[in-house]
Amino acid sequence: MFVALRDIRFAKGRFALMGSVVTLITTLVVFLYGLTDGLAREATSAVSGLPADRIVFGAPPGAAPEVSFGDSTLDDGQIRAWRRAPGVTSAEPFGVAITRLTAGRAAADRTATSVSVIGSAQRLRPALLTGSAPGDGQVAVSGSVARDGGLRVGDRVTLGTRELTVSGVTADRSHGHAPSVWTTLATWQGVGHQRQPTALAVDGPGRPAGAVAGTTKAVPVEDALDGIDGYAAEHGTLRLVQGFLFVVSALVVGAFFTVWTVQRRPDVAVLKAVGASSGYLVRDALAQALVVLVAGAALGGAAGAAGGALASAAVPFELSAATAAVPVAAMVLLGLAGSALAVRRITSVDPLTALGAGR
Repeated sequence: MFVALRDIRFAKGRFALMGSVVTLITTLVVFLYGLTDGLAREATSAVSGLPADRIVFGAPPGAAPEVSFGDSTLDDGQIRAWRRAPGVTSAEPFGVAITRLTAGRAAADRTATSVSVIGSAQRLRPALLTGSAPGDGQVAVSGSVARDGGLRVGDRVTLGTRELTVSGVTADRSHGHAPSVWTTLATWQGVGHQRQPTALAVDGPGRPAGAVAGTTKAVPVEDALDGIDGYAAEHGTLRLVQGFLFVVSALVVGAFFTVWTVQRRPDVAVLKAVGASSGYLVRDALAQALVVLVAGAALGGAAGAAGGALASAAVPFELSAATAAVPVAAMVLLGLAGSALAVRRITSVDPLTALGAGR
């Protein structure tokens, strides 16, 4: 580290510039990482929070079932077959639909919000913050819907074309970026104008035999998230952008240390001439890169987390330890990989040639 630290002090402007670039890229990656997780939560929390092992999607006889909440339906025969299947301990049908919730007594105060209405048994619903579980003709709204609409237990709201009573307020859940409201399956059928539930939440490893197996498809809850309209494309695009940023960071760091190594060829030649081994010089150069990367990535991680926390009131930013730690660790490791490719030329420096002995 002796030579590495002296180089940083000697060329502090260049290393400060490189550290600033690492900081800015890390800040962007951290913010994008938290935004990706936040958008995923807004799109999937109603499904990912279901207390079930698997989600079963259905299709009419003769059609192939697909992992899609928009296309799936289950008839009574399919539901009975899953409930009776050996190894299945629970199979609860639920329905999902997007509609509009209108609240407010006076015309001037009425507000309309797009919501995902989910009809299910009590076991599948999120915890109540206040009030009671909804019965037929009632609805439990999520905390965000209650806050935005100024709703309290006992208020009347219009869900789609039906007027319902607010029975309680639940923890925040959402489906397809629309906050969720919860009601009974019978009320959901009236609100969504649907006769059959959308899917089954199943516990236990069993499955039915016969024709029903060909008209239904069971997947783990995490795989069922791809059935939410637009989620797979949105999430995949953001992850791809993150990957490109990581690659760009490795290339930028590698390019910087390539240029720096070329400029230091005479210094490296002198060190080799006085007895420094190639291994020592490579370790010293990598330690130099590590100092710059750790300092820049740590500052960028802190800046990204702080900026995301401030912006979380306006955008769906998910702040956790992994939000900053994973991008920072990835930046350091990929930057070191790029640096290793750059400084490998140190091993090929010939002291006599670099010092001009052939002139």
